[in-house]
Amino acid sequence: MKEKQKRKQAAALSYQPEWTQAPQLIAKGKGKVAEQILEQARKHGIPIQEDPALVELLGNLEINEKIPEELYRAVAEVFAFIYQLDQQKQN
Repeated sequence: MKEKQKRKQAAALSYQPEWTQAPQLIAKGKGKVAEQILEQARKHGIPIQEDPALVELLGNLEINEKIPEELYRAVAEVFAFIYQLDQQKQN
């Protein structure tokens, strides 16, 4: 028997420190919605990091909900990854 393929999931975060104390979930979805989220990210040059465990946890949040403190470290690693990419592009 073939192993059932898991549907793709995606989550998008936003962090604007001048307005919020923590990053917040601005989009999430599975299947076709996940593909649309990823397509929009690529279209707008937004870096994508694959972390299935983190996406699974973020999927439990509501849209516009701030991430809980338990996820600060994992999300900080994502933002550090994005910062490094931005620095590489500038050099």
